[in-house]
Amino acid sequence: MVCHCSDCQVLSGSPFRHVVPADTQHFVLTGNPTVYVKVADSGNRRVQAFCPACGTPIYSSATESPTWVSIRLGCVSQRAALKPSAQIWCHSALPWLSELSSVPGSPEQQAISAALPAPEPLASARKAA
Repeated sequence: MVCHCSDCQVLSGSPFRHVVPADTQHFVLTGNPTVYVKVADSGNRRVQAFCPACGTPIYSSATESPTWVSIRLGCVSQRAALKPSAQIWCHSALPWLSELSSVPGSPEQQAISAALPAPEPLASARKAA
């Protein structure tokens, strides 16, 4: 599923987070992730597990006796095959997402740079000029 909540936007660094829910009985993790407990505005506490070597988000779960985990799609090599079947917290979705298909794209970074507008000078750079 795709989550548009503001916590997922902040924690993923993107406009949404794509997760795969999994029953803890079928979830096997090799190694010991670094764990951070995030307290949501609602007061809910969720474990956020990361790779201690590279920082890749791995999963989230309830803090006590979880029955399922939300596997973070970025750590799954088959992510292209895992098409979302639901979206949640849509009231927090960024308003420009529906227009993204009309934004020019490129298969590589260098090819798109010519189509991008010139960056605005920083306020501090304007004062110095």
